[in-house]
Amino acid sequence: MTTIAFIGLGNMGNPMAANLVKAGHAVQGFDLVPANLDTAKANGVSVMADAAAAVAGAEIVITMLPAGKHVVSVYEEIAPKAAPATLFIDSSTIDVASARRAHAIAGEHGLLSVDAPVSGGTGGAAAGTLTFMAGGADEAFAKAEPILKPMAGRIVHCGGGGAGQAAKICNNMILGISMIGVSEAFVLAEKLGLSHQALFDVASTSSGQCWSLTTYCPVPGPVPASPANKEYKPGFAAALMLKDLKLAQEAAGASGAVTPMGAEAAQLYALFNAQGGADADFSGIINFLRGKEA
Repeated sequence: MTTIAFIGLGNMGNPMAANLVKAGHAVQGFDLVPANLDTAKANGVSVMADAAAAVAGAEIVITMLPAGKHVVSVYEEIAPKAAPATLFIDSSTIDVASARRAHAIAGEHGLLSVDAPVSGGTGGAAAGTLTFMAGGADEAFAKAEPILKPMAGRIVHCGGGGAGQAAKICNNMILGISMIGVSEAFVLAEKLGLSHQALFDVASTSSGQCWSLTTYCPVPGPVPASPANKEYKPGFAAALMLKDLKLAQEAAGASGAVTPMGAEAAQLYALFNAQGGADADFSGIINFLRGKEA
């Protein structure tokens, strides 16, 4: 049994922490939202008064927070209070610069650190099938891997500090672009009188097949588990997709990469969010492309 501090018990953090409890670990949790703490307590997490209290006695610290500024702030607060050689794992999706700053803060206090953002949404968090994209030194990754396993379907060591975040934003740029492409194809099919099922049956077994089609199809029917069958109740909200696309564009600007389709995807999701789609699943952008309100 390992004592783990888990800071950030929202829609992703709470089921992740619950899976660590199920695996036999002692989890000490903190979140600013009282309702999140109530859920965590019901899941077997020991609820603490603040982040510093959660870190006390912990061998591992996991953070799942909204943005880079929050991660850096929390690291600055708790790193001086952590025991030597404590491993810090940040599973937030944040900008690469903030991830590298978090690694630096941990290193200044003699702590191991890994950036390990996830893919798989709330469903993957609950099922323990998330993909973790990890960045950090070999020693830190070797220590992190067994801790991540109860929450993971796959764990990939992507390279040094910040590499996990780089992989995440590249992956989600692909996802945003591909979902728009799949949605446009279904909208065109509708105009041409082609049924959703017919297009799915062809494209899912031909060169047009991709995850956005075969696993997360944006129209109801062909993939029963997709959010389209639940009025686009989010597994991954459009607001979060926009956040990731913006991070990708920031990284592209900083690195000099040319990403015109990523830029266009960010603009389309910004419009979808502005027209009321922020809380819908990101696959709901098909309704925006149809000219309908979210």
